Amino acid sequence: MTAPHARYRRAVAIPAGMAVATALAFLPNTTAAAADEAPAAVSADATPLSYVVNVKPGHGTSAYVKKAVGKAGGTIVTSYDQIGVIVVHSSNPDFAKTIRKVRGVQSAGATRTAPLPTAVTADLGTPKALSAAEVARAEAPAGQDPLEPQQWDLPAIKADKAHEKSLGSSKVTVAVIDTGVDDTHPDIAPNFDRGASVNCVSGKPDTADGAWRPGASESPHGTHVAGEIAAAKNGVGMTGVAPGVKVSGIKVSNPDGFFYTEAVVCGFVWAAEHGVDVTNNSYYTDPWYFNCKNDPDQKALLDAVTRASRYAEKKGAVNVAAAGNENYDLAADEITDPSSPNDTTPGERVVDPSECLDIPTQLPGVVTVASTGAKGIKSSFSNHGLGVADIAAPGGDSTAYQKPEPPATSGLILGTLPGGKWGYMAGTSMASPHVAGVAALIKSTHPYASPALVKALLYVQADAKACTDPYDINADGKIDAVCEGSKNRNGFYGWGIADALDAVTK
Repeated sequence: MTAPHARYRRAVAIPAGMAVATALAFLPNTTAAAADEAPAAVSADATPLSYVVNVKPGHGTSAYVKKAVGKAGGTIVTSYDQIGVIVVHSSNPDFAKTIRKVRGVQSAGATRTAPLPTAVTADLGTPKALSAAEVARAEAPAGQDPLEPQQWDLPAIKADKAHEKSLGSSKVTVAVIDTGVDDTHPDIAPNFDRGASVNCVSGKPDTADGAWRPGASESPHGTHVAGEIAAAKNGVGMTGVAPGVKVSGIKVSNPDGFFYTEAVVCGFVWAAEHGVDVTNNSYYTDPWYFNCKNDPDQKALLDAVTRASRYAEKKGAVNVAAAGNENYDLAADEITDPSSPNDTTPGERVVDPSECLDIPTQLPGVVTVASTGAKGIKSSFSNHGLGVADIAAPGGDSTAYQKPEPPATSGLILGTLPGGKWGYMAGTSMASPHVAGVAALIKSTHPYASPALVKALLYVQADAKACTDPYDINADGKIDAVCEGSKNRNGFYGWGIADALDAVTK
């Protein structure tokens, strides 16, 4: 069973009327320094696009390359010399083809197929928000926040038991690279790290106060994710997986819900240079669901995000990412991708997922997270794949498929919403922050652990779970996905289900 593809990232629309909000914001028109030489002539009706130009890292952009960018009709927006990635705007349709021939340029490509800025906003729906009356009626046993009885996902990873030992360290920060975080929310404000927060939508850091917040009409996705990770245990609302750690907001999606390469690169580099210990990435990098190495544009995007994510890990961050919501087997010989490029007119193509990668989740070193529901088995929508899925955690599922034990009533995941609200969402978007939270607890327990050690502990501490076989999630007599591998490592659950209790005791 393949879930319908939504152009908006990792929160998924699933049966029983459960929809996810994804209205997102316009990409700002960034003012950039003029290039050294007059740009190439372009037609009057040419549309501007954004590009990444990848050169040798570790040095400032050479005068030769700068001059070539200008000569090819480009304007440099910013340069990440640490990783050798230059963000360029150009209305010359041949810009990438021209600049690839320049000495010192290793790869270059357009980060989008739609004009810059994009021009249409859209909304697929809203999360299932709790009413004020529902929040007011919430009751919990002593020692729990009021909404915690609805969080079946916490005991599923033993986070409730972990909290009796440790809530995590305030010296650890998890960056939510996403749609923005409402740091004024009463469950987020106590743990918010302003210094590690930024708006990266244009590809260049915007450090204005509050720039990391979603606008009133923008997606609540990032705020929901932030609450899942670090909602404070403060007698208000819900409790995060790691309610004692810090959380920051790195806003990388524009108002249409697109996570373009230049923004993602900016996000990883910002995290790398601002003391972030864990990044959560509940998205894929638009406009290509899979970026193929044999396509020069897609290869450049893959190169740029790979450089950025590796730089973040080199600087001490564990990068955690959602596996995706299409019920794809990412270890298959081929996958039909009907949704790329998703910012203009998608066309159907068959790809080899070992050569065409979903980024950042399939990048080397990134922790790839699959989703489970309230019954502890793979969510109906979750991507999977032996050797691709590293670990699993609760991301929710249709309550009709996986109904939680009382007192919990919804099979979705409770999280924070902008404006001091709480509500339910589902997707591998919601599974990834559970793992990011557990990684933060490991880092709290072992403050000097390298990213490699944190990941090793994350995997060895996971509770091994055998394949669900046969997997017929909707009980219609048809197999909906095939799980391969052993109990200790398989395509549905990777090394197993994340374990928060082990994270604080071992």
